[in-house]
Amino acid sequence: MAKASTGTLYRGNEGMWSWVAHRVTGVAIFFFLLVHVLDTALVRVSPEAYNAVIASYKTPLMGIGEIGLVAAIAYHAFNGLRVVAVDFWKGGPKNQRKLFWGAMIVWLVVMIGFVPRQLMHIFGG
Repeated sequence: MAKASTGTLYRGNEGMWSWVAHRVTGVAIFFFLLVHVLDTALVRVSPEAYNAVIASYKTPLMGIGEIGLVAAIAYHAFNGLRVVAVDFWKGGPKNQRKLFWGAMIVWLVVMIGFVPRQLMHIFGG
């Protein structure tokens, strides 16, 4: 009789969470691009409607949303480079945890540089 499996495939380590976050950020970026193409195409249909949509983007809420967008794009880019390194570098699988934390440090540095400037832009500081 075969022994029943007591473990789970998902262990909750960096690899699993980076995989989940990579998919989530990819979907979020896709929907942003879809909305961006649609609102830009609106200029040919109705310039007045286009101006109204663009004016709605200048609110503080949308400015905060831009921080989320930049965070998603930066994470997706740096984690994507990590995935390339894991896939194509001989030592990638062995060092995937170090690569993950390296990508997170670079992401954090980018966000530390971006967020204060964006907040000053949003709130006029």
